[in-house]
Amino acid sequence: MSFDDLRDLLAATGARLRAGVPLAELTTLRVGGPATVADCETTEALVATVRELDAAGIPVLLVAGGSNLLIGDDGFDGVVVRIATDGVEIGADSVLAEAGANWDAVVAATVAAGLGGLECLSGIPGSAGATPVQNVGAYGVEVASLLRRVRLLDRATGEIRWVAPGELGFGYRTSILKHSSAAVVLAVEFALRADGSSAPLGYRELAGALGAAEGESRPAADVREVVLRLRAGKGMVLDPADHDTWSAGSFFTNPVIPDERVEAVRAAIAAHLGADVTVPTYPAEGGVKFSAGWLIERAGFAKGFPGDGSPARLSTKHTLALTNRGAATATDLATLARTVREGVAERFGIELEPEPVTVGVSL
Repeated sequence: MSFDDLRDLLAATGARLRAGVPLAELTTLRVGGPATVADCETTEALVATVRELDAAGIPVLLVAGGSNLLIGDDGFDGVVVRIATDGVEIGADSVLAEAGANWDAVVAATVAAGLGGLECLSGIPGSAGATPVQNVGAYGVEVASLLRRVRLLDRATGEIRWVAPGELGFGYRTSILKHSSAAVVLAVEFALRADGSSAPLGYRELAGALGAAEGESRPAADVREVVLRLRAGKGMVLDPADHDTWSAGSFFTNPVIPDERVEAVRAAIAAHLGADVTVPTYPAEGGVKFSAGWLIERAGFAKGFPGDGSPARLSTKHTLALTNRGAATATDLATLARTVREGVAERFGIELEPEPVTVGVSL
């Protein structure tokens, strides 16, 4: 369909249509080829636009904060619907945010209002609507533990309804919404702590930085300040001047190894690193969680790999982030991801799973 035909199709939706937009402008990795973009600044425009495009059989790519996307160098052959809705409503013990609202701004607003609960998720780039999709988590807190409900557009039926957390199949960095085009997140609502205290501190590094014991609470504002400092030290807070933040955050999830495979994995690690090595692990549903960053570094991929002059490198601050040093392509990043994943698999027998959604690029 021509651009003029698309403009006619979407004329009554309230969306703003743009042609030839470099998708690198819409992602935190700053890679991605050109596409036609429909900017939707209201929920009504978003719903109407998706309905019209679906009815016409036109491929749709939904983009909001662009923090969890690796888009290919050829762009996207369809229409990119940019979710730019940004409304936020603070309640006595809750927050309701439209899908396109900047996530860290939502967290900041709740803390400023004297509410606790989301502070450990400070500094995470992206949009509010993306948080339940991959069950965003950090410093011992996951979205699933705070979510009250999600407003969804069912693309097959056109129905809009609020959905309870129990319907979303949450797991470690996943939900039934991830890697699925069946529904569009329109808004999210979280239950918060009206007394302004943080969620119980469940992460040793954070508790130590606050001078607290694990399980204790602290004022949400204090926790947010420390979380932002810790994340910045790892290159995990967006900064246009710092190429270590030109990333998708943690590129690989921490692998959960089934109980029956744990001893074999430990033996493989011991064979390469010695029997006395201390392996950081954590309890997890269905097995034991290993640290992906630790595995990557012990497999021979140091911070900054493969070194100066490479357009795509591991962060110089954190081995779990793949970064664009300014001129990387999606192909460069995919090649680096494959190199790291294959190296860890060859050495330790663990297949790391990428966290970002890939479009037009294979890992």
